[in-house]
Amino acid sequence: GCSALRAGSARDSNLTRALRALLALALLISLAGCGTTRWSDTARTATEQLLISNAIDRAVSELDFSVLGGRDVYFDPMYLRGTTDENYLVSSLRQHLLASGVVLREARTEADFVVEARSGGVGTDRSDLLFGVPSVAVPSVPGMPVPMPSTIPEIPFAKSTNQRAVAKIAVFAYNRKTGRPVLQSGVVPVTSTARNSWFFGAGPFQRGTVYEGT
Repeated sequence: GCSALRAGSARDSNLTRALRALLALALLISLAGCGTTRWSDTARTATEQLLISNAIDRAVSELDFSVLGGRDVYFDPMYLRGTTDENYLVSSLRQHLLASGVVLREARTEADFVVEARSGGVGTDRSDLLFGVPSVAVPSVPGMPVPMPSTIPEIPFAKSTNQRAVAKIAVFAYNRKTGRPVLQSGVVPVTSTARNSWFFGAGPFQRGTVYEGT
């Protein structure tokens, strides 16, 4: 009788442990979750946009509209059509005119002076430098029992990517009634830069005008 009682107690103990294990497993399953995050990229990289806007900002800031301070001015953006980031460039010029004390008029007939702007180039360049083994394409071999990789990835010891944007902007102003010139800016290209460097896989280490200043 005692042995049967001990066997029954052992069975109950084993059953209790099994129930606890099942409850713990159920709790873990209920706490576990699965989630996904959707990633997407814009058609133009943020660095490219920052480079161009930085070059535009620097070029516009060099223009001197003080001679038109307090005058009624009509800004004509017609010759900027099709320029990269046209809206940003036009708005930057209008802001700079206002900051110089110019009174902007929305109609040409309401202004005493007309300001015209043009762009000789707004765009980006890029150059890459690699110290190491570049990526190599591997020709396919028919009949191989095990498929071979199509390319061998690059093995960089040091690597840098240099990007720059150039904005060449010119403006001039004239009296709307007489046609006489009152302002002519210089035509000097302004450059903004961004450089990313990697050393033995560490990086990127970033430098350039897009990371500096306000």
